[in-house]
Amino acid sequence: MEIKILGTGCSKCEKLEKNLETALKELNIGADIEKVDNLAVIVSYGVMSTPGLVIDGEVKSIGKVPKVKELKEMLG
Repeated sequence: MEIKILGTGCSKCEKLEKNLETALKELNIGADIEKVDNLAVIVSYGVMSTPGLVIDGEVKSIGKVPKVKELKEMLG
């Protein structure tokens, strides 16, 4: 599973990463997490408001920090 966090490193991006790590651990799923801070790449996904979350090439969240429960549903 490939996961990308799209954002410039703001506090919301950091919170998303923490929630994501918790969800992956609780589901016992291994994944490669990549942080993408290049604005051109972020916009190429259609994300105009960060953070963005991309799972296996599909944009799952834009402009908010999903709770651990929501992330588990996206991942499961």
